[in-house]
Amino acid sequence: MSRIKLLKDIVDDMHALADSLGTLALAIESDKPVAPEQPAKPELSLSDVRAVLAKKSQAGFTKEIKALIEKYGAEKLSAVEPKHYEALLKEVEGLKK
Repeated sequence: MSRIKLLKDIVDDMHALADSLGTLALAIESDKPVAPEQPAKPELSLSDVRAVLAKKSQAGFTKEIKALIEKYGAEKLSAVEPKHYEALLKEVEGLKK
């Protein structure tokens, strides 16, 4: 699974490079300064969130993680809406003993 993730990251980086080169080409052609685009935040996938939650669960935060998942209206992680992934991760990363 980690090789696939690495390959996906490489493809994403290549797309970002192509976008940057396109912006550079436009700037050179027009001789006008082009404002740099804000890099889009990579969207979190279920597997990204699951990996972080699994690590915290192994560290002894299983009950807290279950409560946070329920806070977002789900019985299990796969039922959490993707729009809540970032907020869920922030809360999970804040768990300390």
